[in-house]
Amino acid sequence: MELRQLEYFVAVAEEQNFTRAAARVRISQSGVSSQIRQLERELGAELFDRSGRTVTLTVAGEAALIHARAALTAAEAVGQAVGEVTDLIRGQLVLGMIIGCTVTPLFDALAAFHEAHPGVKISLLEDSSDRLVEKVRTGAVDLALIGAATNTPDGLDALTIISERLVVAVPAGHPLAKQRRVTLRDLVAHPIVCMPPGTGLRTALDQACAAQGLHPSIALQASAADAIADLAARGLAVAVLSDSMAAHHHDRLTARTIDDVDAPALLALIWKNIHSPGMRELLAHSRRAFTEPDPATP
Repeated sequence: MELRQLEYFVAVAEEQNFTRAAARVRISQSGVSSQIRQLERELGAELFDRSGRTVTLTVAGEAALIHARAALTAAEAVGQAVGEVTDLIRGQLVLGMIIGCTVTPLFDALAAFHEAHPGVKISLLEDSSDRLVEKVRTGAVDLALIGAATNTPDGLDALTIISERLVVAVPAGHPLAKQRRVTLRDLVAHPIVCMPPGTGLRTALDQACAAQGLHPSIALQASAADAIADLAARGLAVAVLSDSMAAHHHDRLTARTIDDVDAPALLALIWKNIHSPGMRELLAHSRRAFTEPDPATP
């Protein structure tokens, strides 16, 4: 039994898919399958049920997963302990980011961290906010940038980056652009383009509508704010964005704050623990990138 086999086993268990697991560990799907089969022969039991559309753990697989994760954590701890003694941080960190979100300070933090600690391998993955929360809870992701509604997830540490009101964004000739005050009821009278379920902004909108007993017509969905703005600019639907998202498109869209939606949409960094030196350093770089003023800003 080899550590790489345990790594592949954990990857398949968490991704529930051999193709995604292979992309995550950066080898071919056939290579992952072969190593898992070899591990199953050594253990004398099948670890996965491959009969469905998704790969699920067998009873033996469930029992093995806990110990496989523990073995990988212990192996990483050995390298970290040596690294601390020699002032060299090593290991691997997985960073999560909501789909379609380009956040420059986060990339600045990664660049500064990589320059200071080249011995740490960094993986970056995109997913919906709700899936990222679960991956942080299970330890599959170390640090994630998510969108949230009102509050950050229970049981996790968080650093709120942005807290903003929801706005509607429409072309200049749209009826809502002529109103000085826009309410949620005004908004739901029109077809809407917004982010998909699982994002913080969409959750904030859905919760606000539910509180007032309103049923919005979600005509279009897109994960990227730029795509939402493009669709709204063409008159296909009314865009729902955060204030800063809409500000990037002020030359072609008129933004109006939704007056009766007080609960903000949040952008936040979340994590579960900072036991490893690498994680502590990455979090420190991230805090600095998001909280220190930009020297280029007057």
